[in-house]
Amino acid sequence: MTDTSQRKMTETHRYDGPQSGWAGWVVFGGVMLIMVGTFQLVQGLVALLDEGFYLVGANGLLVDVDYNTWGWIHLIIGVVCGLTGVGLLAGNMMARVVAVGVAFLSALVNLAFISAYPIWSTIMITLDVIVIYAVIVHGRELKADSYS
Repeated sequence: MTDTSQRKMTETHRYDGPQSGWAGWVVFGGVMLIMVGTFQLVQGLVALLDEGFYLVGANGLLVDVDYNTWGWIHLIIGVVCGLTGVGLLAGNMMARVVAVGVAFLSALVNLAFISAYPIWSTIMITLDVIVIYAVIVHGRELKADSYS
């Protein structure tokens, strides 16, 4: 591939619009994703270490699996959220794609977990929706900085 064709390929994906103050939403989304990851880790550790903490037993949840399984699910999502949030702050394109997917997955898991801890799960779902909004609507503006 020649240098000219490489430059043309890069320029076709370039965001040419002006960067507005709304690009800060992506940074906010990245920080929120790191926080969601931390919250998921805490929620997973609590599910693994103290099953009596939650409002209902494992059979009262939407998906009838024990709290050890829920704990590991929350831990894995927490690690992926945290790493994706760091990638999002770095302006990585792949992190933007993964951020939407992992935030959606986190919201879905918390929706299934809502009967065990309703207020906390509702807060987590809200944060996930904010992350999805920030990345989808304003993600291209943050990427413009890496071409400057």
